[in-house]
Amino acid sequence: MDLIEAGLLVTTGLIAGSLNTLAGGGSMLSVPLLVALGLPGDIANGTNRIGILFQSGVATWRFRRSGIPGLAQAWPLLVPVALGSVIGAFIASRLPSEDFERIFGVVMVALLIPILRKPREPDAPQARAWPVWVQSAVFLAIGLYGGFIQAGVGLLLMLALSRTGYDLVRINSIKVVVVGVLTALAIPVFVLKGQVAWWPALCLTLGFALGGALAVRWTLLGGERLIRIALIAAVLVLAGRMLGLY
Repeated sequence: MDLIEAGLLVTTGLIAGSLNTLAGGGSMLSVPLLVALGLPGDIANGTNRIGILFQSGVATWRFRRSGIPGLAQAWPLLVPVALGSVIGAFIASRLPSEDFERIFGVVMVALLIPILRKPREPDAPQARAWPVWVQSAVFLAIGLYGGFIQAGVGLLLMLALSRTGYDLVRINSIKVVVVGVLTALAIPVFVLKGQVAWWPALCLTLGFALGGALAVRWTLLGGERLIRIALIAAVLVLAGRMLGLY
């Protein structure tokens, strides 16, 4: 890995970490870049999570410093998310690289649906809260997805957390805690399978951590709308590449 590639990874990590904290979907940029730099899809998937762990930790700390800790609200969600994450990571670690890349491309296209949806207006009626068993099943499924692919799990969490009635800022503070936990539990599976490339992971981590720190402030200022168009364009371009359309 040369200096240009290292710089590209840090820069992409900065953008991806910002997107992850503002809304979600940053791994749609970082995982395809790792693949483009020569890593197999399964190793790119494991490598990417090191940066996400540090980004989540930094963002959680910054939210707490801003007086918006999300840990208290995240506690009821952590058991189903943790269980799903470990199962999903185990499945992903056993997939051939080519199969993982195809699945990843399809998922990126599918995630355009929640991205394109118009955000709920602040004064719109709140959705009815789920029963406890439904909530547990939903977050088990999200944990399973996050352990398996990770990319876009923040978007899924935001959609699910919108049922709680919290505003966007509070939802993001809860989201970064949940993402941090599911990532921390998934990483050992990929490490034990030898599916982490540590030098690229270090470069991404520098960018991810800085992006997470900066994006907390942007989240407080309502910055999610500013990146919506750019995120849609990135998903379309990168999904086409992963699916072999060009």
